[in-house]
Amino acid sequence: MIKLVACDLDGTLFNSNMTVSDTNTQAVKNAQNNGIEFLIATGRAPRESCSILKDADLNTGFINLNGALVFNEEGKLIVKHSIPTNKAIQTVNLLHDAGFYFEIVTEKQVYSENLEQRITNVAHLMVDLNPLLDFRQAVAISASNKTITNMKQVPSFTKLLSDPKIEVMKFIAFDSRGHEAFADVKEEIAKLGDLVVTSSSSSNIEINAVKAQKGLALLDYAKLKNIKQNEIAAIGDNLNDESMIRAAGVGVAMGNAIPLIKDIAQVTTKNNNEDGVAYILNQFVKENQQK
Repeated sequence: MIKLVACDLDGTLFNSNMTVSDTNTQAVKNAQNNGIEFLIATGRAPRESCSILKDADLNTGFINLNGALVFNEEGKLIVKHSIPTNKAIQTVNLLHDAGFYFEIVTEKQVYSENLEQRITNVAHLMVDLNPLLDFRQAVAISASNKTITNMKQVPSFTKLLSDPKIEVMKFIAFDSRGHEAFADVKEEIAKLGDLVVTSSSSSNIEINAVKAQKGLALLDYAKLKNIKQNEIAAIGDNLNDESMIRAAGVGVAMGNAIPLIKDIAQVTTKNNNEDGVAYILNQFVKENQQK
């Protein structure tokens, strides 16, 4: 019997327009009404993910920033894993030296040194996750998305990190050339120690404290709820979902998931434009009712 479902956002609960469909919304509510807790597990920051879920009229707990922050359904912070300032400064220097566009994410804010470049990079991400989407359309959607409008541009990350009040939860770096472009910098980041590098698409890398992983956060959350591992399901599509797909009793790959996620998952559902989340949630509800 499934009692807890952790679900990614981009490429999973979100369709190609970066919104939650009515079908998915109703399926989530139906699952909740039938005793299944629904937990968002995303690389996104709390502010943007909460805003999007509020627009969809959904109330859930959150694993944010790949596990750097975890909130219960009441919005109470229960887990926090930040990147030490000295390692954050070293990471900034590495990414700057390598010439990447990147962002710094804290508990309350996402910071950029160039918002126009951010729009372009989000558009590349959208096309990567949804190949049928035209790049010009992706740029238009990206520019109006709350992810962009809620961000803050700063003149210098180095100056930002000189503020002792700033706690870095995650870095995200973009490159439309794909993962091969990050090979060298990933090796350098590994040498710093106590950091983990994942990805939510073929055009980015995400850098967290080593304890900030979706799988670890999911198991910790379930333990607080007295939910067993075999009562957990996790739904995802990309590399930053790998740890929770492996940790859950039932790992679910989206139809649009990368091959690795499909290989390690026990189940593959429909893609994100076919309401794959709704499809598998309805299956879980039906199976629970039969037990």
